[in-house]
Amino acid sequence: MRVVLTHPLVLRALSFGAALLAWEIAGRVPLSAAFPTFLETIAALAAMLADGSLPIAFAVTLKPLALGLAVSIALGVALGVTMGLHRPSEWLFAPIFIVAQAAPLAALIPVLTFAYGIGLAAKVLTVCIMAMPVIVLNAMSAVRSTPASLVEMGRAFLGSRAQVIARIVLPAAAPLIFAGLRLGCASGFIGVILAELLITPTGIGDLITYNQSVAEYPKMYAAILSIVVASVLFIEAIERIEVTLFRPEKRAS
Repeated sequence: MRVVLTHPLVLRALSFGAALLAWEIAGRVPLSAAFPTFLETIAALAAMLADGSLPIAFAVTLKPLALGLAVSIALGVALGVTMGLHRPSEWLFAPIFIVAQAAPLAALIPVLTFAYGIGLAAKVLTVCIMAMPVIVLNAMSAVRSTPASLVEMGRAFLGSRAQVIARIVLPAAAPLIFAGLRLGCASGFIGVILAELLITPTGIGDLITYNQSVAEYPKMYAAILSIVVASVLFIEAIERIEVTLFRPEKRAS
């Protein structure tokens, strides 16, 4: 019994259950007139799924999100690995991403709107500036943290630089790189919603803004809940890919 109760899936279920119960209680108190219960939110979510408004909104939101995350992952990992392997590249690019990670990047969204308009490009760039700093810096740190003994062993067995990087450095750096991907993708989801709220109301951002304006708070929270669930599932999928490809010890457990 104790083993079952301490299983990670059981603990996660208990954590989610406690949070949802607290949400339901806070909505029934009520904590605020604008704070619906969890059951009201779920009913609104079902209604938005039934009338097609939520799937249509997701289709609009996913376009800039997918493009922004694809660019951030491909360019961010490549740049971070390059910076980790090549010291002059770190000196050139690292200060930019360190400042970007510490800065309130949401304040740059009006600048992007002024430069690129209210179309797709500004939203994609918003996702990129939110996601890339974490991905780049984690990839760089991951490469730098590769045990020197492993690298020396590869060289002792006459491995070329490319072989050492492909077969030793990248596999050793994979856990930290994937940690950066999870954090960066979470920031990307935040970025696309900020873009839809601040640049032009479309997709999930439009549902949130509109339902807030007409005081349909269960639908507003349902839209927020849907994007949170999508983000959690996407990050969980990244973790599954990491475990499948690079973490055999976790598969065994």
